[in-house]
Amino acid sequence: MNHLWCNGQWLDALDFPASPTDRGVTLGLGLFETILAMDGTPIFAGRHLSRLRRSCERLGWDPPRSDLPEIMEELVHRNELTSGRARIRLAITGGSGTIRHLALGPDHLVWLTAVPAPEAPLTTSANLAPWLRNERSPLAGLKCASYAENLAALDHASRLGFEETLFLNTRGHLCEAATANLFLVRNARLLTPSLASGCLPGITRGVVVELAAQHGIPCEQGDLSEEDLHTAEELFLTSSIRGLMGVSLFDKRTLPPGPVTHFLREAWNEAGLRNFE
Repeated sequence: MNHLWCNGQWLDALDFPASPTDRGVTLGLGLFETILAMDGTPIFAGRHLSRLRRSCERLGWDPPRSDLPEIMEELVHRNELTSGRARIRLAITGGSGTIRHLALGPDHLVWLTAVPAPEAPLTTSANLAPWLRNERSPLAGLKCASYAENLAALDHASRLGFEETLFLNTRGHLCEAATANLFLVRNARLLTPSLASGCLPGITRGVVVELAAQHGIPCEQGDLSEEDLHTAEELFLTSSIRGLMGVSLFDKRTLPPGPVTHFLREAWNEAGLRNFE
């Protein structure tokens, strides 16, 4: 039986106490984080919780409790996930309330689950989504429970034979992938969309930017166009569970494994093992 933690209690998964009037269920009003655990230790947990606090502030919600890192460690132990990779999910729902106000309802939930995580692929394939990200959205930069837009885009990509999809924003600039951040390499320089593009301030994205600076790899955050995808020497995606994944196929273009992607993947792996914060 899989164990979860919810509002201070340890429960079996079948006893999950969601209310049918919770706006997280009915309207997708919620926030979440996905955190990698390696051999029982949550990786970059402090960064994930800092991002969640900032997101809660934007919605006017109370910040998450301070002992969540310890609860995460107990969770993976209770679920016998102390060897290898595990995926921890931390979520907050809005609870019951009106549609005109964002305030947390008295029955809102804060919960944690943990399941095994498969080995991360070294490469993936991607196309360009036919839909745009709205960089002016009030939800831009938040990791929200309302994820249907991402799922629809991924389904469209899958039907065309791709594993991921990339979004432009309303200004025609590159933004992000459906479930990851985007990096390009050109002339040994690292390029990534700025946060002004509307992309999620990804945890692995931030770590990679810092690692590039530490190792003397120039990194520019700014406006990038669709044309930049076609002239880049390397493309890679970043996410907390999968780390760095090279894009080996973009639309009809095949890209060989790149040295910058390989180097930064190894640096990220090492940083995670050191629980670099």
